[in-house]
Amino acid sequence: MNRPTIIDFFSKAGGASMGYHRAGFRVIGVDIQPQPRYPFEFVQGDVFAMFWDLIDRYRPVAITGSPECRGHTPLQSVAGAGTTGWQLAKFIQLCEDYGRPYVAENVMAAQFPTDYPANLVLCADRNFGLRTVRHRKFRCTGFECPQPPHPKGHSAPTSTKRRKHDWDRGMHVSITGDVGVYVGSEAMGIDWMTGNELSQAIPPAYTQYIGEYLMKGIDHGTQAHRD
Repeated sequence: MNRPTIIDFFSKAGGASMGYHRAGFRVIGVDIQPQPRYPFEFVQGDVFAMFWDLIDRYRPVAITGSPECRGHTPLQSVAGAGTTGWQLAKFIQLCEDYGRPYVAENVMAAQFPTDYPANLVLCADRNFGLRTVRHRKFRCTGFECPQPPHPKGHSAPTSTKRRKHDWDRGMHVSITGDVGVYVGSEAMGIDWMTGNELSQAIPPAYTQYIGEYLMKGIDHGTQAHRD
């Protein structure tokens, strides 16, 4: 299959990557940490140090990335406040400089640059019928990706403590910490990650949705590499 290439920067174990793969892309993952369970071609290294070298090597039709979110979260005092929040703005600027379609993702508390705001919010429960509530913000540029409706409230209460017990009772679960594959995998639609990897992931359903619109918007006359 002749798939257009997308680079997924800050890929972690590949939740976002899987969605783009299902939408029809060849995905190259990049992360500073080793990702032994990443399901596609992977390059380990510093995103900011390698960005332009990887662009030259793969010449992707689009790029995507989920910069480190710890500096944006409500638990930032525990997780390391101020150490990573700068990454989102810097990554978006690199995407803008490249000039191709891109998607930047982060947590709801993230501060996107004023000139480059988020324009899409997705929810696992209301938008994709998954049994967790995992709102995430995206900036989608260079193609149209409509905001799906989000009815008020959620379809079930969310458990944060006795998650296996409450899952069996029909509740949603919060995917935080080492949630364990006994509930996290089904809740997220991910079957290849450890519990800790699940806690850092986004459901592939999000990026499959985005990727299908991105695929429609791609200019197939581009000089980008294809496999």
